[in-house]
Amino acid sequence: MPTIYQLKSRFQDLLRPICRNLAARGVTANQVTLTALGLSVLEGLLLWLFPGAFLPLILLPLVLFVRMGLNAIDGMLAREHDQKSDLGAVLNELGDVLSDAALYLPFALLPFVPGQIVIGLVVLAIIGEMTGVIGVQIGASRRYDGPFGKSDRAALFGLCGFLMALGLTSALLYQVLFGAGLVLSAVTIWNRVRAAIREKQAS
Repeated sequence: MPTIYQLKSRFQDLLRPICRNLAARGVTANQVTLTALGLSVLEGLLLWLFPGAFLPLILLPLVLFVRMGLNAIDGMLAREHDQKSDLGAVLNELGDVLSDAALYLPFALLPFVPGQIVIGLVVLAIIGEMTGVIGVQIGASRRYDGPFGKSDRAALFGLCGFLMALGLTSALLYQVLFGAGLVLSAVTIWNRVRAAIREKQAS
């Protein structure tokens, strides 16, 4: 199913000159991964300490975009500049789920947001990423099937943060948006399980 992740190759093409420059300066993939995690945790702390405040909310789309760029760059540094490592693989997977939790759980503190749905979204996000990794464990590839992967979650929360910063606090609006994300997250888990098993059986 279609997902924003499918645009990744074009995004990487735009970032490749930056990646080459960083590699020439001795920046490592693991350093970029940790930078993305640190940025996410810092933004998450702002959202948690100042729930509903304009500045953290309006910064969220920018932080999510920068995080997406850093995630693309660390992968290119690893693959294209001979920086692959076991530690890097662990940091990459853990960094994604920790960043998601740090950035998205503070939304559950807002009085006009369905907290249970937000927590459910984060839980399903973790399960979804774990399901993608399990594909490797059974002999398939790392699965990134949609329709609601990491980039799609970022788009949803970035949009919600922007709308909240503009003063839109309709409980019904966020119930619908986050509820749709919850359903799509469950579908994503199912699609990744099914795709991994089919890939393994076809090999």
